[in-house]
Amino acid sequence: MEDKIGMGKPMSGALKPKIIEGLRGHPGYIGFFACIGEEFAALANCNINFSTWQAMPLINIHDFVVSPDFRGQGIGIFLLEEIEKYARQNGFCRINLEVSHENLNAQKLYKKAGFKECNPPNYFWEKRF
Repeated sequence: MEDKIGMGKPMSGALKPKIIEGLRGHPGYIGFFACIGEEFAALANCNINFSTWQAMPLINIHDFVVSPDFRGQGIGIFLLEEIEKYARQNGFCRINLEVSHENLNAQKLYKKAGFKECNPPNYFWEKRF
């Protein structure tokens, strides 16, 4: 799935074949998918991390996308609820995620699912190489 939100440009064709292999080999990866018939409607690429504040594992939603053809049908909230159900049943202390300040539709969805901005607000920093 591709979306204009994210890195601001489509993914390089050279990277696409490496994604599944890389995710399969990542020890902390957990993926959630929603399908309608045989079509992928939504996906969440997540990482399992550990909260030193709560001394428990947590789930970080790294990528979350609902295919444009399926938006507005409740699929996003369904997938977020399934991730929460999994987290609660498997002893995770919380779910966290990052969202672009420009992605107001995603923010609305996350709020509807019970997410809220961290207090105090956090910044997401990176160092690329």
